[in-house]
Amino acid sequence: MPRLSLKNNDANQDRNVAVGESVASRGRGYLVVISAPSGGGKTTVIRRLLENREPDFAYSVSATTRLPRPNEQHGRDYYFLSQEEFDGRTRDGRFIEWARVHGNLYGTPKEPIENWMRDGTFVFMDIDVQGGINVKNQYGDRAILIFIKPPSMESLRDRLRERNTDSAEAIKTRLQNAELELQKAKFYDHVVVNYKLDATVAEVRAIINKYRN
Repeated sequence: MPRLSLKNNDANQDRNVAVGESVASRGRGYLVVISAPSGGGKTTVIRRLLENREPDFAYSVSATTRLPRPNEQHGRDYYFLSQEEFDGRTRDGRFIEWARVHGNLYGTPKEPIENWMRDGTFVFMDIDVQGGINVKNQYGDRAILIFIKPPSMESLRDRLRERNTDSAEAIKTRLQNAELELQKAKFYDHVVVNYKLDATVAEVRAIINKYRN
């Protein structure tokens, strides 16, 4: 996979990456990056995969400065941080990578991921394509990049409207970003079209099983 430097869509900034130790020192685990356009179903797919509580599965909770949506919980869905808290953790090198996405900051905490990797765990990451490609650049073949692709832009638009969490202007922005994200799917290891949720979950699980020793 070519090494890329992606520009942030709404801030025109590079994705920021914390350079750590060599890949060889990170143990036997894998980072399973699940990406999709907003509303593409990546979070639902991950939740379904984690339902059986398999001992070698874990979920990396991202940090963000955005406000929680209804039913989201701090520490379960995201670590909801103030701008000051996020900046402090960035200065302390506590994120593997971070970026501004849709006007908010998102970051991947470093410590739990490094611990899980040493234990041989499949660590699921729900992050955007910018972060996914940079994780691949850092972790090489220990990162499995899976892109969940909507069947069509029309179906994605319908999902965003049915979610009823964004304004019409926000939906327009997310759809514009989706077109750019779909162009980057070719840099992922696997692309799964999300026609039916059950079939999508089964296909992603089959991909992961190929990496089991």
